[in-house]
Amino acid sequence: MVDRDDEVAKPIRLILSDVDGVLTDGMITIDNAGVESKSFYVRDGHGIKLWKKAGFEFGLLTARNSQVVKLRAQELGIQWVRQGFADKLPAAREMMQAIGVEPHEVCYIGDDLPDMTVMANVGLAVTVADAAQEVKHLAHWVMNNPGGRGAVRELIERILQAKGRWEDLVPSRLR
Repeated sequence: MVDRDDEVAKPIRLILSDVDGVLTDGMITIDNAGVESKSFYVRDGHGIKLWKKAGFEFGLLTARNSQVVKLRAQELGIQWVRQGFADKLPAAREMMQAIGVEPHEVCYIGDDLPDMTVMANVGLAVTVADAAQEVKHLAHWVMNNPGGRGAVRELIERILQAKGRWEDLVPSRLR
Protein backbone atom coordinates (compact mmCIF):
# COMPACT_ATOMS: atom_id res chain seq x y z
CA MET A 1 0.00 0.00 0.00
CA VAL A 2 1.14 3.54 -0.74
CA ASP A 3 0.69 6.06 2.09
CA ARG A 4 1.37 9.29 0.26
CA ASP A 5 -1.27 9.79 -2.41
CA ASP A 6 0.46 12.78 -3.98
CA GLU A 7 3.64 10.84 -4.69
CA VAL A 8 1.90 8.35 -6.96
CA ALA A 9 -0.99 10.54 -8.12
CA LYS A 10 0.89 13.56 -9.44
CA PRO A 11 2.31 11.88 -12.56
CA ILE A 12 -1.00 10.20 -13.52
CA ARG A 13 -2.36 11.49 -16.84
CA LEU A 14 -4.33 8.46 -17.97
CA ILE A 15 -6.75 6.19 -16.15
CA LEU A 16 -7.48 2.86 -17.79
CA SER A 17 -10.40 0.89 -16.42
CA ASP A 18 -11.78 -2.59 -16.71
CA VAL A 19 -15.55 -2.62 -17.21
CA ASP A 20 -17.28 -5.67 -15.71
CA GLY A 21 -16.78 -5.61 -11.94
CA VAL A 22 -15.35 -2.07 -11.96
CA LEU A 23 -17.74 0.21 -13.84
CA THR A 24 -20.50 -2.35 -13.29
CA ASP A 25 -21.24 -4.64 -10.37
CA GLY A 26 -20.06 -7.55 -12.49
CA MET A 27 -23.54 -8.86 -13.26
CA ILE A 28 -24.27 -9.52 -16.93
CA THR A 29 -27.95 -9.91 -17.77
CA ILE A 30 -28.94 -11.61 -21.02
CA ASP A 31 -32.63 -11.80 -21.84
CA ASN A 32 -34.40 -14.54 -23.82
CA ALA A 33 -33.72 -12.67 -27.07
CA GLY A 34 -30.00 -12.65 -26.30
CA VAL A 35 -29.94 -8.93 -25.52
CA GLU A 36 -27.30 -8.02 -22.96
CA SER A 37 -27.70 -5.34 -20.33
CA LYS A 38 -25.43 -3.88 -17.67
CA SER A 39 -25.95 -1.24 -15.01
CA PHE A 40 -23.56 1.70 -14.70
CA TYR A 41 -23.42 3.99 -11.65
CA VAL A 42 -24.14 7.58 -12.61
CA ARG A 43 -21.56 9.06 -10.21
CA ASP A 44 -18.80 6.99 -11.81
CA GLY A 45 -19.79 8.49 -15.15
CA HIS A 46 -19.80 11.99 -13.74
CA GLY A 47 -16.38 11.36 -12.22
CA ILE A 48 -15.07 10.35 -15.65
CA LYS A 49 -16.46 13.57 -17.12
CA LEU A 50 -14.75 15.59 -14.36
CA TRP A 51 -11.45 13.76 -14.98
CA LYS A 52 -11.66 14.61 -18.68
CA LYS A 53 -12.71 18.20 -17.88
CA ALA A 54 -9.51 18.50 -15.81
CA GLY A 55 -7.59 17.71 -19.01
CA PHE A 56 -6.76 14.05 -18.51
CA GLU A 57 -7.44 10.92 -20.57
CA PHE A 58 -9.66 7.95 -19.67
CA GLY A 59 -9.83 4.60 -21.42
CA LEU A 60 -11.72 1.33 -21.19
CA LEU A 61 -10.10 -2.06 -21.55
CA THR A 62 -12.25 -5.17 -21.39
CA ALA A 63 -11.92 -8.84 -22.28
CA ARG A 64 -15.52 -9.02 -23.50
CA ASN A 65 -17.15 -7.42 -26.53
CA SER A 66 -20.33 -5.53 -25.75
CA GLN A 67 -22.48 -3.02 -27.59
CA VAL A 68 -23.54 -1.67 -24.18
CA VAL A 69 -19.92 -0.71 -23.40
CA LYS A 70 -19.59 1.02 -26.76
CA LEU A 71 -22.75 3.03 -26.12
CA ARG A 72 -21.72 4.01 -22.57
CA ALA A 73 -18.29 5.09 -23.78
CA GLN A 74 -19.88 7.27 -26.46
CA GLU A 75 -22.23 8.77 -23.88
CA LEU A 76 -19.26 9.74 -21.68
CA GLY A 77 -17.04 10.91 -24.54
CA ILE A 78 -14.48 8.15 -23.98
CA GLN A 79 -12.56 7.68 -27.22
CA TRP A 80 -10.08 5.10 -25.93
CA VAL A 81 -11.97 1.80 -25.86
CA ARG A 82 -10.49 -1.63 -26.46
CA GLN A 83 -12.81 -4.64 -26.26
CA GLY A 84 -12.21 -8.35 -26.73
CA PHE A 85 -8.70 -8.58 -25.28
CA ALA A 86 -8.19 -11.62 -23.06
CA ASP A 87 -4.57 -10.50 -22.68
CA LYS A 88 -5.05 -6.86 -21.77
CA LEU A 89 -1.41 -5.78 -21.52
CA PRO A 90 -0.69 -5.43 -25.28
CA ALA A 91 -3.89 -3.37 -25.72
CA ALA A 92 -2.96 -1.20 -22.72
CA ARG A 93 0.53 -0.60 -24.13
CA GLU A 94 -0.93 0.29 -27.53
CA MET A 95 -3.25 2.85 -25.92
CA MET A 96 -0.41 4.31 -23.83
CA GLN A 97 1.72 4.73 -26.94
CA ALA A 98 -1.14 6.28 -28.94
CA ILE A 99 -1.89 8.75 -26.14
CA GLY A 100 1.78 9.46 -25.52
CA VAL A 101 2.11 8.47 -21.88
CA GLU A 102 4.67 6.38 -20.06
CA PRO A 103 3.63 3.51 -17.75
CA HIS A 104 4.42 5.56 -14.61
CA GLU A 105 1.83 8.14 -15.81
CA VAL A 106 -0.94 5.52 -15.97
CA CYS A 107 -3.42 4.30 -13.38
CA TYR A 108 -5.26 1.05 -14.02
CA ILE A 109 -8.30 -0.06 -12.04
CA GLY A 110 -9.35 -3.69 -12.24
CA ASP A 111 -11.02 -6.33 -10.13
CA ASP A 112 -10.02 -9.81 -11.24
CA LEU A 113 -7.14 -12.01 -12.41
CA PRO A 114 -7.12 -10.86 -16.08
CA ASP A 115 -6.36 -7.32 -14.84
CA MET A 116 -3.20 -8.24 -12.97
CA THR A 117 -0.73 -8.04 -15.87
CA VAL A 118 -1.74 -4.44 -16.60
CA MET A 119 -1.76 -3.55 -12.91
CA ALA A 120 1.80 -4.84 -12.57
CA ASN A 121 2.96 -2.60 -15.43
CA VAL A 122 1.58 0.84 -14.53
CA GLY A 123 2.46 3.54 -12.03
CA LEU A 124 -0.69 3.21 -9.95
CA ALA A 125 -2.53 -0.11 -9.63
CA VAL A 126 -5.99 0.21 -8.09
CA THR A 127 -8.81 -2.18 -7.31
CA VAL A 128 -12.37 -2.13 -6.00
CA ALA A 129 -13.50 -3.17 -2.52
CA ASP A 130 -14.99 -6.46 -3.73
CA ALA A 131 -12.05 -7.53 -5.92
CA ALA A 132 -10.38 -10.93 -5.92
CA GLN A 133 -7.88 -11.28 -3.07
CA GLU A 134 -4.94 -11.73 -5.45
CA VAL A 135 -5.79 -8.42 -7.08
CA LYS A 136 -6.07 -6.66 -3.71
CA HIS A 137 -2.58 -7.89 -2.79
CA LEU A 138 -1.14 -6.45 -6.02
CA ALA A 139 -2.93 -3.09 -5.81
CA HIS A 140 -1.33 0.10 -4.48
CA TRP A 141 -4.81 1.35 -3.52
CA VAL A 142 -8.00 -0.54 -2.66
CA MET A 143 -11.09 1.61 -2.97
CA ASN A 144 -13.72 1.62 -0.22
CA ASN A 145 -16.53 1.25 -2.75
CA PRO A 146 -17.31 -1.93 -4.68
CA GLY A 147 -17.38 -2.21 -8.44
CA GLY A 148 -20.34 -0.53 -10.08
CA ARG A 149 -21.08 1.49 -6.94
CA GLY A 150 -18.74 4.47 -6.99
CA ALA A 151 -15.22 2.99 -6.95
CA VAL A 152 -14.20 4.83 -10.12
CA ARG A 153 -15.59 8.13 -8.80
CA GLU A 154 -13.73 7.54 -5.51
CA LEU A 155 -10.51 6.91 -7.43
CA ILE A 156 -10.89 10.03 -9.57
CA GLU A 157 -11.63 12.23 -6.57
CA ARG A 158 -8.63 10.82 -4.70
CA ILE A 159 -6.22 11.43 -7.58
CA LEU A 160 -7.57 14.91 -8.31
CA GLN A 161 -7.39 15.83 -4.60
CA ALA A 162 -3.79 14.59 -4.43
CA LYS A 163 -3.00 16.71 -7.50
CA GLY A 164 -4.66 19.75 -5.91
CA ARG A 165 -7.22 19.86 -8.75
CA TRP A 166 -10.45 18.72 -7.07
CA GLU A 167 -11.40 22.17 -5.74
CA ASP A 168 -11.18 23.56 -9.28
CA LEU A 169 -13.99 21.23 -10.32
CA VAL A 170 -16.36 21.73 -7.39
CA PRO A 171 -18.71 24.66 -8.05
CA SER A 172 -17.58 27.63 -5.94
CA ARG A 173 -21.04 28.05 -4.40
CA LEU A 174 -20.67 24.57 -2.86
CA ARG A 175 -17.24 25.04 -1.29
